[in-house]
Amino acid sequence: MKKRKFGLTMSLILAAGTLLGACGGGNDKDTGKDNGKDGIKIGMVTDAGTIDDKSFNQGTWEGIQQAQKELGIQSKYLKPAGTTEAEYLKEMGNLNDAGYKFIVLPGFKFETAVFKAQDKYKDSKFVILDGNPHAGDFKPVVKENTVAVFFAEHESGFLAGVAAALELKEGEAGFIGGMEIPAVQKFNWGFQQGVKYANENLGTKLNIKAENVLYQGSFDNVAAGGQIAAQMFDRGVNVIFTAAGGVGVGAINEAKTRGKAGEKIWIVGVDSDQYADGIYEGEKSIILTSAMKKLDNVTFDLIKRELDGDFPGGETLTFDAKNDGIGLPAENPNLSDDTITKVNEVFEKIKSGDIKVAAEQGSLLK
Repeated sequence: MKKRKFGLTMSLILAAGTLLGACGGGNDKDTGKDNGKDGIKIGMVTDAGTIDDKSFNQGTWEGIQQAQKELGIQSKYLKPAGTTEAEYLKEMGNLNDAGYKFIVLPGFKFETAVFKAQDKYKDSKFVILDGNPHAGDFKPVVKENTVAVFFAEHESGFLAGVAAALELKEGEAGFIGGMEIPAVQKFNWGFQQGVKYANENLGTKLNIKAENVLYQGSFDNVAAGGQIAAQMFDRGVNVIFTAAGGVGVGAINEAKTRGKAGEKIWIVGVDSDQYADGIYEGEKSIILTSAMKKLDNVTFDLIKRELDGDFPGGETLTFDAKNDGIGLPAENPNLSDDTITKVNEVFEKIKSGDIKVAAEQGSLLK
């Protein structure tokens, strides 16, 4: 199948394309894989899920792997026994003791652990993605050895909503979220705004009903994701946007089964390009496109800044359309050339400020 190019790539940052291969971790809480023999040591502690979760952990790790390939760093990740503050701190300490003084932490669940770690391990530097260090009071305290990173998920969701509406022209859309946290809510809200924009400005008629928007409550219940997706598809939904980690994997699996049976339904992926995960026959994939946060690019960039002596300690950074921190995949085989052209135009309008996507929740449901 011909790969169509989508022009939303980060111009100043190398894309992370290294496959995980033998770098994937096991299930034991102390499992960590070392890579590289020379250079600065870069560590990562995984959040809920695995290093190959097709989402947040994987996208972050791929950025580290690209840094190993391009910049000659050493890399290691550790998978905690659970997701408590104590378990996260233990693995940060293990990395610190092993000489991994630059530690990347993917997810808001690390917030209170990083708050303590930035004082406990003052000789280490921390990058927390999608979160701010705080003492449990949600009052950010980003010290000089820490960088907090956020993304404009609403802008990425908006682009995915426009693309879905343009490609399907009409029908029903749904949304499956994991935990109802700000990042996931923004994906949902942006997607709804994108569909609404396409309906009002680009001649589409894609609907989103309230019954087809829900949060499962976790990021790892694969079975529940499949069940929810099945119910939506049975209600006539044509495309589901999943921002739900493992729950989204369950939805993708359900869609693949239906795709094999000849049903014309789609999934919009999240965080990273999930096209390959949706392949069900030959090169056919159930993934229409993916609303991406360029975790790999951002992780790579911050490692490079550290090597260049330009670590932005104490700062809170936001990656959005203006700095190419979000977007759709560079390759969208299931989108027509016309859809890609129009979505590119919308992207440029968001970038210039001509289109402003709201980050807060609202009501667009019928």
